[in-house]
Amino acid sequence: MKMKTYFSRGNLVVKLDGEIDHHSIKEFREELDKMIGESRPKTMILELSGIDFMDSSGLGLVLGRYRKLSEAGSKMLIKNPTPEAERILKMAGVDKLVKIIKQKDA
Repeated sequence: MKMKTYFSRGNLVVKLDGEIDHHSIKEFREELDKMIGESRPKTMILELSGIDFMDSSGLGLVLGRYRKLSEAGSKMLIKNPTPEAERILKMAGVDKLVKIIKQKDA
């Protein structure tokens, strides 16, 4: 998995590419937690358009960051999930907690 992060208008944008599984998740989870704690973003936008595979570890990554952001008074958006990632998120009910948006980059 690859991760690219940047800030835009007070929001932390996180673009994930590749496979989200238990082999790749630990270092990304720790890095995201550190960024959330240090920057206190208004919103974290999780861009999932490049995800090839996601298992329960990916759900844990999303839900754990959702909890951290909520505790900090911040929000999370999921942007452009692949059909596979969206199916898993919806099966787990994540779409009831986190808004999923589909849009092209401006």
